Amino acid sequence: MSKRTYLTTVDVALAAVFCAFFAVLNLTLGPLSFQLLRLPILHDFAVFLPLLLVTWATWRFGTSSLVGIIGSAVAISLGGPPLTVCFAASAVIFDLLMFANRHRIRISIYSLMIAAIATMLSAYVAGVLIGVFFTPSQTVQWALTFWGGWHLAGGIMTIGITLPIILALEKANVRKIKGN
Repeated sequence: MSKRTYLTTVDVALAAVFCAFFAVLNLTLGPLSFQLLRLPILHDFAVFLPLLLVTWATWRFGTSSLVGIIGSAVAISLGGPPLTVCFAASAVIFDLLMFANRHRIRISIYSLMIAAIATMLSAYVAGVLIGVFFTPSQTVQWALTFWGGWHLAGGIMTIGITLPIILALEKANVRKIKGN
């Protein structure tokens, strides 16, 4: 008799790989973004690239939340900024929003639009949280407009880069590796 579990061994392994990817990107691209541009857009890319990829690879609720929470904890423990906790919160929001297409990112306008909207809203929320809780010299209005707006721009950039990657992986039928 076989007992079925929600997350398979492959799902857990993929989540672990993307947790490491999340942490490494956050520790490299986040600081680089602020040194070069003084803007957070590469930090959003470092967050949402792994979230979109793990969602596409696993089709499971909770994997992007796991990646966001564990990846943020690892990044902070390795010297990343404490504001990374806001990206963990946005990963949970992203995970909840992806329920609209059952966590399946496929080659369809509906699926791609849900992924894009979930990414943009989550990135915006991360920016607002960071603006409100980690920039005490600024106002809430600044967080809602300026800082949230720049994070939204980072989410849009991430969509423009990541969704074509996912489309290429779908067309190459890479999902066969997992057995889906």
